Amino acid sequence: MSEEFIPETPETEETETVKQRKNSLYPGVSDELAASMKSGWADTELHGLEPIAQAAHTADRRAALSARFPGERLVIPAGRLKTRSNDTDYAFRASTEYAYLTGDQTQDGVLVLEPTDDGHEATVYLLPRSNRENGEFWLDGQGELWVGRRHSLAEAEQLLGIPAKDVRELPAALAEATGPVRNVRGHDAEVEAALTDKVTAERDEELRVYLSEARLVKDAFEIAELTKACDITARGFEDVVKVLDKAEATSERYIEGTFFLRARIEGNDIGYGSICAAGPHATTLHWVRNDGAVRSGELLLLDAGVETNDLYTADVTRTLPISGTFTPLQRKIYDAVYEAQEAGIAAVKPGAVFRDFHDAAQRVLTEKLVEWGLLGDLSVERVLELGLQRRWTLHGTGHMLGMDVHDCAAARTETYVDGTLEPGVCLTVEPGLYFQADDLTVPEEYRGIGVRIEDDILVTEDGNRNLSDKLPRQADEVEAWMARLKG
Repeated sequence: MSEEFIPETPETEETETVKQRKNSLYPGVSDELAASMKSGWADTELHGLEPIAQAAHTADRRAALSARFPGERLVIPAGRLKTRSNDTDYAFRASTEYAYLTGDQTQDGVLVLEPTDDGHEATVYLLPRSNRENGEFWLDGQGELWVGRRHSLAEAEQLLGIPAKDVRELPAALAEATGPVRNVRGHDAEVEAALTDKVTAERDEELRVYLSEARLVKDAFEIAELTKACDITARGFEDVVKVLDKAEATSERYIEGTFFLRARIEGNDIGYGSICAAGPHATTLHWVRNDGAVRSGELLLLDAGVETNDLYTADVTRTLPISGTFTPLQRKIYDAVYEAQEAGIAAVKPGAVFRDFHDAAQRVLTEKLVEWGLLGDLSVERVLELGLQRRWTLHGTGHMLGMDVHDCAAARTETYVDGTLEPGVCLTVEPGLYFQADDLTVPEEYRGIGVRIEDDILVTEDGNRNLSDKLPRQADEVEAWMARLKG
């Protein structure tokens, strides 16, 4: 990785002529070099650009936001680069709120809705093209010579359908602003500093909650993106099955890398850290180290999702026999989870309470645990009352899905977990059973087995649609699918 331009410092004493030629703005840069870097560049301005695919949808979202907070200035930042180590940064990912309302994904961007007599006027504040006159283009670490061309403000206006201004002018404008202001916090310290005396935590939280709840019901663009994410994810799972022999020769990281390749080829990235848990690692819910052995005869729990280029992610889990065939005990546990998932999916429908699918899946799993004698002589009802099944079921059966893998996380309890499902809601259904390797309360042969099956379910007018149904779920179908892929 090349370093940024560092002006030369000659080891020998400079002549008076060289000293005179030093550029006053950039020590160590000659006037001749500075002049050369200012000129000789072609005009690359793009004209006649078509609006991005979701421009009409983002306009509708902004209109709904405007109606919710009339007469108030609303500030929604994209966020800034975060340092990974020393002078390297993490890959930038725009804040969900900003991308949801603009469709833009560039760093440092800020959406501002200025109140007017009849609503709001939206402006997106962005970094303009790098200035070549003052040397920013090639001397600044974020200059376009180093990090690549960005859209001009005129180009951004064409693409986003929003008036665009230079973001470097925004802090001063915000500092001088009057009237009520709300800001989405946690993304841009400079914006927050400019608004220190103009906002309150309570009012800002109301804005964050609104934007979270606005995403509970997906529009047509979002549903198409989630479907695309699931389709790409299915191809990523197929990729993994084809290379399980190579993973056995290396580690879980071969699985992680294989899926990541598909995510980067067809999407923007993975939507969250892939869980590539082989053998007893499958009993660790968030196993993302992915450095363990992959052994024939054991199970692989693969929980992974592709994020599309418009930042919508799938979230899918399959538990696969690494050899291609379940053992009798593995199949028994797998079938119990499959039956629980079927019950959970059947409970996803318009008018149902969000918790219904969780309760349906938990009941099936509890019935199996009681049937297997793992809970003594307690009845299913008593076990559910005491929550004793949770030693092995561990987690909730699902969550909202969208631009965040755990979407709508700031929504109020009454609108989310105590809310009612309606068409357009997208959620996961993902029951599991996990028998820890050191769990002395279960027979030895159970220990170290973990099974989860997860699909992305869209609530429709007459029930639901499984967006991730390109991947088989039933045990016989899984084995046949793996056999075909392995050739």
